[in-house]
Amino acid sequence: MAPKSKLLGMNPEELKKVAADNGLPGFAAKQMARWLYVKKARSIDEMTDISKAGRERLSENYVVGTERSIDRLVSSDGTVKYLFPVTAALGGRDESGAVEAVMIPDGDRATLCVSSQAGCRMGCRFCMTGRQGFHGQLSAADIINQFLSVDETDRLTNAVFMGMGEPLDNYDNVMRAIEILVSDWGFGWSPKRITVSTIGVLPALRRFLDESRCHIAVSLHNPFPDERLSIMPVQKAYPIEDVVALLKQYDFSGQRRVSFEYTMFFGFNDTKRHADALARMLSGLECRVNLIRFHQIPDFPYTTSPEQIIRVFQERLERAGIVTTVRASRGEDILAACGLLAGRHAE
Repeated sequence: MAPKSKLLGMNPEELKKVAADNGLPGFAAKQMARWLYVKKARSIDEMTDISKAGRERLSENYVVGTERSIDRLVSSDGTVKYLFPVTAALGGRDESGAVEAVMIPDGDRATLCVSSQAGCRMGCRFCMTGRQGFHGQLSAADIINQFLSVDETDRLTNAVFMGMGEPLDNYDNVMRAIEILVSDWGFGWSPKRITVSTIGVLPALRRFLDESRCHIAVSLHNPFPDERLSIMPVQKAYPIEDVVALLKQYDFSGQRRVSFEYTMFFGFNDTKRHADALARMLSGLECRVNLIRFHQIPDFPYTTSPEQIIRVFQERLERAGIVTTVRASRGEDILAACGLLAGRHAE
C-alpha cells in the first residue's frame, strides 16, 4: 500500500485541488490551511468544521504529516535541542534519518534554529554536520514540522535557518516553508523575524535577495581566498569576494539586514591582518559581523581564539566602521551550539 500524502507543506492552491479531488467545496482549502498552520491540528479528525464524511474521504489518502520529536535535551542555559525523524529525498529514493532543531530562549524571545537538509554537502571542515555528508533534502513539511512540534511552538518569536544543511542548496523547499511562515493563511509572521544563513551559493543567493525580504547571514570565516578555501571547499565554486560584490548591489539600509558569521580560530583567522582585510572587503556595505567562538570538534587542527584576541579583533573592526558583536555560545553542553549539530542517528 502506498504511503499517504502529507497535507503539511501545501499552499491554498494545492489544498484547493485536494478538496476538489475529494468532493469537498472550494472553501475547504482555507479551512484546511487554518487547521494546519493556525490551529496546528495533528490529525484530520480534528478539522471539525469539515464534514465527517469529508474528513473520512481525506483520511483515505492523506495525513496531516506532523512528526513528534524522538529525543529532547535541555542545556544548563535553557537551550533545548530536538531530534526529528525525516524521510529525505535522495537520488530518486527516500532515505529515513533524523535532523536536529534548537530552541534558544532569550528573555521574551524564543528563536528556533531549524534544519533544511539531512546532513550537508558543502564539506566545511570545522562543522560536524558537514562531516556526516549529505543524506537528502528536507521537504517543506519536514521544515514546518520543526516549528509545529517543539514544545515551545506557541511562543516562538523568531527563526534562523542555521541548523543542519545549506538552506540555499534546498532553495525551493526552504522558500516554500518561508511562504508558509509569512503568509496570512499560514503563520502570519513578518519576514523580519526570519534569518536565512548561507555559505554563499551565488545563483540561489541572487534569487533569494530578489524574492524574499528575510534577513541573510553569510558564513565568511576568512577574508583571504586561499585560507578560506582550506576550510571551506565552496570558496572554489563561489568565491567570497563575488558573494560580497553581489550583496553590494542591494540596499540593506532599511528593514532587511545582512550579517556575516565569522568563527574565530586561534592563529588562523584572528590577526590584525585578517581584521583589516575583512574591513576592506566589507567597506561600503551596510552590515554587521558576528564573531563566534569555535566549538572544538575531533580531527580539526584549530582551537577557539582567546577572549582577549576576540575583543581586540572586535575593536579593530569597529574602529573601521563595521558594527561587530561577539555571539554568546548557547547549548554547548548538549552539542547544540554552532557547528555541532550532527543528528543523533549518525553516532
